Amino acid sequence: MAKVTKQQMQKTNPGLGIYFVTYVGAAIYFVDKADGFGQTVLAFLQAAVWPAYLVNHVFTMLRI
Repeated sequence: MAKVTKQQMQKTNPGLGIYFVTYVGAAIYFVDKADGFGQTVLAFLQAAVWPAYLVNHVFTMLRI
């Protein structure tokens, strides 16, 4: 296993950790609403793309 230096650790993107936490939270929310295997698969996909829907709705509300 390769050693990770302190400089390499500092170069990582903290936004990825935040996105992962929001993905997990959204996945829990959407899977809770799912009823069956197909909807569960769709729930994981929705959890991955919900930020795009949010930005789209905000732009629509702002008429951009």
